[in-house]
Amino acid sequence: MPTTALGSSKYLKVAAKIETALQTGAWDGGKMPSVRGIAAEYGISVVTASRALQVLRDKGLIQTIERSGCYRIPPPTADRWAVCLRLTPGALQRFTVNLTQSGFQAVARRSPMHLAFDAFDLTPALTREQAAAAAAQAKADGLKGVFLLPSRVSDADGATDRTFLAGCNDAGLPAVLLERNTRGATALTHDLVAVDDVAAARDCTDHLLASGRRRVGVVVASPVSSHHDRVAGYLHAVHEAGHGARKHPQTPVVICQPVDLPTKEAHAAVADEVQRHKLDGVVCYQDYTALGLIVELLNRRAKVPDDVAVVGFDNLPLGEDFGISLTTYDYPAEAMAERAVEAMHARIARPHRPPARVLVPGKLIVRASAPAG
Repeated sequence: MPTTALGSSKYLKVAAKIETALQTGAWDGGKMPSVRGIAAEYGISVVTASRALQVLRDKGLIQTIERSGCYRIPPPTADRWAVCLRLTPGALQRFTVNLTQSGFQAVARRSPMHLAFDAFDLTPALTREQAAAAAAQAKADGLKGVFLLPSRVSDADGATDRTFLAGCNDAGLPAVLLERNTRGATALTHDLVAVDDVAAARDCTDHLLASGRRRVGVVVASPVSSHHDRVAGYLHAVHEAGHGARKHPQTPVVICQPVDLPTKEAHAAVADEVQRHKLDGVVCYQDYTALGLIVELLNRRAKVPDDVAVVGFDNLPLGEDFGISLTTYDYPAEAMAERAVEAMHARIARPHRPPARVLVPGKLIVRASAPAG
């Protein structure tokens, strides 16, 4: 739920003035001035203007769209959804956050809706009763449903996600999962909208094999459905390669990136396994790991892609800008958000139907790290 603004009263007074302006029809076109524009208009510092706008965001009156600016929130009749992204902490986390949020924001520009990011505090100590109370309060405040990207970090985080979902069920607040089921879970208890990870990993592996790679492996990290599916797609491609027209039989190599090591050490451990198995092609479960692996290989005087071709997942901006641009499987953020909203409406219309799994296709983007043969 929105937090109460604290601190100096100056930015609260400015926020109140802007709220009054919004209520009297200011910026009816939707687009508001930039932070610097607000600062100049009200004769305040950029920091004060930024804090005033944050108050309005917390109250659900405006929204910030990445690389575009601030906009009035659509009319009060628009649906209000919470989007909870439980992504792996780290220096590059914001890139993945921006990717997923941008998908929902793109859908919101076409179909007016309120989007509340970070609306719930999912701490390890969360109890089912607390989760139910928070969900009930959010529902009373007008929230119609929750989109949850579960954490893949630890069993404790997986348990917290399941506790939160149980609390939502108790409060009658529908939830739709994004990209993966809760960590370690086998049964699907809620609707899930995910990339077709089996097809994705199969396409990535087929691409490496078609380019002449003879020893291809896959890197995953967590016991979550998306990683299981990528292993399945990889294994399918390897099997077909040994029995199809190309006749490239090989022993499958599945590398698990250590989760208990600092990032650089974890990437080094992956590079150790790649070299131990003499792989000349690797499918990594995310762009971060793919780029980290490339750096490690280059530091060891291996050539990429000549010695080892590398493919990632998600098509994050840093992959295209890297010295050796990264071949990657695109994350269809807007299509994912669109199908998730459709799934939510279907769940609200038929609350007692069995959980559904919706798969969204992506596409392979070929760049320098794994060129076509």
